[in-house]
Amino acid sequence: MSSKSHNLLFQRVDLIAGTEFMERLKRTNVLVFGLGGVGSWCAEALVRSGLGKIGIVDYDTVCESNINRQVQATSLTAGENKAQALGQRLLEINPDCKISVWTEAFSKENADQFNIEKADYVIDAIDNIPAKLDLIEACFTAGVKLFSSMGMARKMDPFKIKTAGIWKTQNCPLAKQVRLGLRERGFSGNFTTVYSDEPPLPQSENEYEGKKLINGSVVTVTASAGMALASLVLRDLSERQE
Repeated sequence: MSSKSHNLLFQRVDLIAGTEFMERLKRTNVLVFGLGGVGSWCAEALVRSGLGKIGIVDYDTVCESNINRQVQATSLTAGENKAQALGQRLLEINPDCKISVWTEAFSKENADQFNIEKADYVIDAIDNIPAKLDLIEACFTAGVKLFSSMGMARKMDPFKIKTAGIWKTQNCPLAKQVRLGLRERGFSGNFTTVYSDEPPLPQSENEYEGKKLINGSVVTVTASAGMALASLVLRDLSERQE
């Protein structure tokens, strides 16, 4: 892409954020773990804003039930790995963005391969509790800024989405499990979360896919949470002193 085309691509962001910020964003590296209804929209928002380098991580494949809320999920991408499908989409948005794709699930055992210590920010949009706890600890060990999504399933009101430190989250079953798990591990640090304080809605029936309980979710909530996470990165970057 020519420099002129690149400048036009992010002109509207530049108009309110300024050229210096845009140059800093172009040098910024963000890792996004979990590319479902929250993480996929966060990754897209960052690339559409002019992020220069992004790593996206998800082991799962796109299925038809993802189409209602995940940005890379369409009838054409069903069956593809979520990270690979999203990576292709992000390249179509900005071919100059440096995109790294991992098709493995994050765990304590393979944490070294993701180069967390080289990231400027980490986005945690993982649903699996042990992996989520491992990622939180890995970010603190590496000294990397972490923004973490809590549960957005069984929620309908995007205006109930808030940001708070993990110890001050309310009405979120996932955040409760995370707090409990962190206490059991002796973790006392704090980090910013995006969560909803809307009480979880009842479901008409509980459905299982394999052995996994399926919870209802809507794109108006999950995408809003993803946008909030992306906004946290952009606003923090704009406030940092180089």
